[in-house]
Amino acid sequence: MKAQRQVWGETLLELSLQDDRVVVLDADLATSTMAHLVAEGNPSAFIEVGIAEQNMVGMAFGLSTLGYRPWLSTFGVFLTHRALDQIRMLVSQTGAPVRIAAAYAGLLNGSSGKTHQDLEDLAIMRAMPNMTVVCPADEYEAREVTRWASTFDGPVYIRYARDAVTPVFTDEYRFDPAAVHLLRPGTDVALISTGVQSSRTLEAAELLAAQGIDARVVHIPVLKPADEAALAQAMDGVALVVSVEEHTKINGLGALVAEVIAARLPGMRQERIGLADGWSESAPNDFLLDKYGLSPQRVAEQVVTATRELVAVR
Repeated sequence: MKAQRQVWGETLLELSLQDDRVVVLDADLATSTMAHLVAEGNPSAFIEVGIAEQNMVGMAFGLSTLGYRPWLSTFGVFLTHRALDQIRMLVSQTGAPVRIAAAYAGLLNGSSGKTHQDLEDLAIMRAMPNMTVVCPADEYEAREVTRWASTFDGPVYIRYARDAVTPVFTDEYRFDPAAVHLLRPGTDVALISTGVQSSRTLEAAELLAAQGIDARVVHIPVLKPADEAALAQAMDGVALVVSVEEHTKINGLGALVAEVIAARLPGMRQERIGLADGWSESAPNDFLLDKYGLSPQRVAEQVVTATRELVAVR
């Protein structure tokens, strides 16, 4: 298994050697995001700006006007919060083809704690006009998303995780921005997930199967613009839909699922698994996943409870 950040760095180096318009701008975190692979393998495609994220966005915008295909490299929280005004004014409003590589996004980022954890990024970027929002599930999807984004003609935000997860795809995977992926068929409940949480959600489905609950698992990599018809079709035919995300429950995947249900599947019951409205904390990964209900075991427990409540209501 490989971490998404490792695959991103390797793929970006490969792309930069093939196309001298591909360039990565880093904000003093290259050895963490793996942008250092580009710096070492193709120095002419690498620009170190230091701890100056706002300036980095402006530089990337300028490069895009000259025909370059710039990537921004730093922790996600420093892009979606510290540099948000520059992203809004220079990238979103102009539609500039700047690729925002948000490394270490989500809950699990090396015990850095609430200052570095970004659990609001999808909510922020989903609300940003012109912005495409992508959350790859594993190393294979991260590789293909990186290749696709390098030629995409518009702003794109990509959430890359720090640590490796069990892959849900294979080396033959090819990215389709309109696709919604059925990872596991099931008739009792549909578990909808995104990003690396999809791997843990798939494990939860196997635990549920041992308890007699046949769980369908659906991975949606593109939260904006989402293929709502495809998502509705993937959720149809079950009594309960459960959204599972490594993100606040506010305006992320769960909100997208609710919007689709309201518009296309009225009457469908939904439960949301994600972080409540509040700050997270610094701790080892396994502890955090259990505490916030995102480990396979905790996801399975919550689905069992929701299923029993649904039966009781009926």
